[in-house]
Amino acid sequence: MRYEAVDEAAFEALADIRVAAMRDSLVRVGRFDPQRARQRLRAGYSPEDTWAIVLDDIRVGFYTLRREADALKLDHLYILPAHQAKGLGAEVLRRILRRADRDGLPVRLGALRDSDANRFYQRHGFERAGEDSWDIYYERKPLPYLANCPGAPEQG
Repeated sequence: MRYEAVDEAAFEALADIRVAAMRDSLVRVGRFDPQRARQRLRAGYSPEDTWAIVLDDIRVGFYTLRREADALKLDHLYILPAHQAKGLGAEVLRRILRRADRDGLPVRLGALRDSDANRFYQRHGFERAGEDSWDIYYERKPLPYLANCPGAPEQG
């Protein structure tokens, strides 16, 4: 698996990945609307913070990680359904968490209520930090023994 920088031209392909990855969760809560899913991605699309996840020369997912003043914000992490439950998301998350630990920053994110993503993030050390009518918000604090340690692993 490798990561590739994306540009503005990648938007449509990434939007297709997002719609496919979110479909089951959105159908389950009665909110599946492919156009709205695309519009929400477009509203905050930031190629400079987004990385494609490539496996065997096929783009199978992407993630968007933004640096905020006091945290890293994981805005998106999507893997195509055919490639889910194979450890790819966990590998991507380990890359992100290594960076957060190295920088001594928490990682924050939101997941759709009733989505399988909630269990995934909880398994990886995220704790519930809040919620609203549609989403649950999580935070994972940096591991203190790695934060600011010269021997900490480098990013991805």
